[in-house]
Amino acid sequence: MATINTRYGRLQIDFRYRGQRCREQTKFEDSPANRKRLQKIIERMEAEMVLGTFVYREYFPKSVKADFFDQLDEKVRAARLSPYQTEEDIPKLKDFADVWLTEKKIEWRDSHLLTVMVNLNSYILPRLGDKRVSDISKADILNFRSSLAKDPARKSSELKAATINKIMTPLRMLMTEAADRYEFTCPFRGIKSLKIQKVDVEPFTLEEVRRILDNVRDDFKAYYTVRFFTGMRTAEIDGLKWKYIDFERRQILIRETVVDGNITYTKTDGSQREIHMSQPVYEALRQQQKVTARHQFVFSSRSGTPLKHNNITKRVWYPLLRYLGLKERRPYQTRHTAATLWLAAGESPEWIARQMGHTTTEMLFRVYSRYVPNLTRQDGSAFDRLLQQRFIADGSKPKAEDE
Repeated sequence: MATINTRYGRLQIDFRYRGQRCREQTKFEDSPANRKRLQKIIERMEAEMVLGTFVYREYFPKSVKADFFDQLDEKVRAARLSPYQTEEDIPKLKDFADVWLTEKKIEWRDSHLLTVMVNLNSYILPRLGDKRVSDISKADILNFRSSLAKDPARKSSELKAATINKIMTPLRMLMTEAADRYEFTCPFRGIKSLKIQKVDVEPFTLEEVRRILDNVRDDFKAYYTVRFFTGMRTAEIDGLKWKYIDFERRQILIRETVVDGNITYTKTDGSQREIHMSQPVYEALRQQQKVTARHQFVFSSRSGTPLKHNNITKRVWYPLLRYLGLKERRPYQTRHTAATLWLAAGESPEWIARQMGHTTTEMLFRVYSRYVPNLTRQDGSAFDRLLQQRFIADGSKPKAEDE
């Protein structure tokens, strides 16, 4: 039976496996909570040893003893196969990925399918594609993930934790499905996603918004006015059609988006919503109507096709920020700006969440907590008054709070 000891302030497992005494150092500091956690791991190890399914390397991938036990544990991996299967029945990862993608693509948008395929073909299959799915171990997966952080193809910067998690997600889904179909233990057990560092939003102040709109090219003034004062996502505003503009009710109906030049469904069901038009947005859309009313899209190229956001960002957005001496920020910050301006105006969280396309206020408070004052309004009127007082009136500088 395994025992828990302490060495250099860290917990150590002392046990016997295949007639060998094994002592493995852990990273757990000696504490009651960690001893309890380690005891659960030991119980699982011992249960697998009794069942004959224990693989040393899956628990201790960096141990020198793992190399010693690898050959012996090959029989254990083979024993995990269903009695109705032979090793030849188990496909390689690259072959199973083809089947899996064929089954899943009916569930996904084209843009998401493309992302998954890029991650598979660029990272996962070159490293693991020739292995049978039942032969891929926890150590293989951990080593693969470690290699992503040191991708030699990226000389200027390492892959961020969020990107690595996105690459690992389809591999996790693949292995979970394969383990279920071919009756082996999924090696992803116990592997958690990397922690992602929280990044604060960087909204623009109302004065910065004024400067941007005063200096932006005339043909993009309406575009950025709508972005700043509606909180629309890039794909939503670039895919906005005139048939979804209701001037009578002063509403913008979010029903479709454009992704990679293709019109598609909104990000989520909750993204289907009606956005209130403040006075600047109403006037901006009326002006835009004179320019593109003959086209399908509200904001479009001369030929009537949707805008290409990468092109606009590089040729209009970033040069303007540099010209004004403002910190370079992604255009998505216009969405955060709308949220913080609504909060500053005193609109209710529930109303703001609906405008943003969130089904609850949870994200609103999590992302914008430091911008939340005492909130009382719930219909957009407070925001209209804020703009009338400090933005529209006469173009003068914002008044002091005590005026």
